[in-house]
Amino acid sequence: MPKYYEDKEEDGRACGGVKEDLRQCLLESPCVLQDNKSPKQCLREGHCKSLQMTFFACKRSMVSAYDVFSASGLF
Repeated sequence: MPKYYEDKEEDGRACGGVKEDLRQCLLESPCVLQDNKSPKQCLREGHCKSLQMTFFACKRSMVSAYDVFSASGLF
């Protein structure tokens, strides 16, 4: 089970739980802890890739849903 379900308050923001898991994954990765690189740099190097893709898919689904409602006035 993802960590964001354990002992956390409800965030209320869409994709907030996945974002928190991605943040924790990066902060606990050997890239940050041992190599002293920034989380952003470690993300670019491919660490926590599955969580990054999940977060991206979540954000993309939000944009797609928004486009459906906002595009209806264009026709």
